[in-house]
Amino acid sequence: MKVKRVVSEERILLPEVRQILLEVEADRRESGEEMSYELRKSIEHANHLSKASSESARALVTELVQLEKMKEEIAFRIANLMPRTRDELRAIYAKERFTLTTEELDEILELVAAHC
Repeated sequence: MKVKRVVSEERILLPEVRQILLEVEADRRESGEEMSYELRKSIEHANHLSKASSESARALVTELVQLEKMKEEIAFRIANLMPRTRDELRAIYAKERFTLTTEELDEILELVAAHC
């Protein structure tokens, strides 16, 4: 399939992808259509890696974006990965030109823990 142009683009969280894929799976089963290998693997991947509901992940992104030194891209990455330790969080910030203080890291981890 060749794409001629991109009509629109938006960021989406892994739990939201999981929810969409589950709806597609239900539609396929209802109609008796066979699911492709790629679709089955995508659903398996999303089920395995989704650590929160789509509503709580979206709420987490909203709260994270309000913090200082937080870009939307990083907020989405944090909501998808749901880091539990400072080291995991530092790995997400590894490419940035600044480092976070221990207090800033702890504040982010507290938000993540509240939305798990």
